[in-house]
Amino acid sequence: MTTDIRNIYCIGRNYRLHALELGNDVPDSPMVFMKPSHAVVPMNGQTVELPAERGEIHFELEIVLRVGKSYEPGMDADACVDAMALGLDLTLRDVQSKLKAKGHPWLDAKGFKNSAPLGEWLAYPGWKALQDSEFTLVRSGVEAQRGSSKDMLFHIPQLIEHIAANFGLKEGDLIFTGTPAGVAALQDGDTLEVYWAERNAGSCTVRLV
Repeated sequence: MTTDIRNIYCIGRNYRLHALELGNDVPDSPMVFMKPSHAVVPMNGQTVELPAERGEIHFELEIVLRVGKSYEPGMDADACVDAMALGLDLTLRDVQSKLKAKGHPWLDAKGFKNSAPLGEWLAYPGWKALQDSEFTLVRSGVEAQRGSSKDMLFHIPQLIEHIAANFGLKEGDLIFTGTPAGVAALQDGDTLEVYWAERNAGSCTVRLV
């Protein structure tokens, strides 16, 4: 699954309530950061190992877009997306807080190995139809996050156009589109299941090592 992945673009604070729950300002333009492709690990029922000695690791459930056609100025943004999935932007929150205080980049907090668990690829219905369904994270049998793309501060066409104009957007790139409110620290042994509407779209078990 990871061999065809090029760049992984991630959008920070794209849901107002998530920005506020962490005490952050709500951005007035898309906030983009990146993860290395080595961060991706499939959510196919396996155990995902994560670092236990670096402070809290928070889960952040997100809609992930796969670019199947390189974006050119003026084209329909939906035309460059060939699939979607649900993924987790895992974050070393204590590390991130220290980096933010120093004004340093977030890579150490966001790009560690296995920090981007990714569920199965699903058909992409287009950004407007996408808003008709909710996505959910169930943690050890209890709903932890629920969101809808209609609550995004910057909708998918805006994200695609912004990323393409500033960084380039080519076939094989992924876009993590931001997380709704409800993030929290993982515990050793947590089971994580992601749902698109009522469909189970991926699962894994967390092992802190």
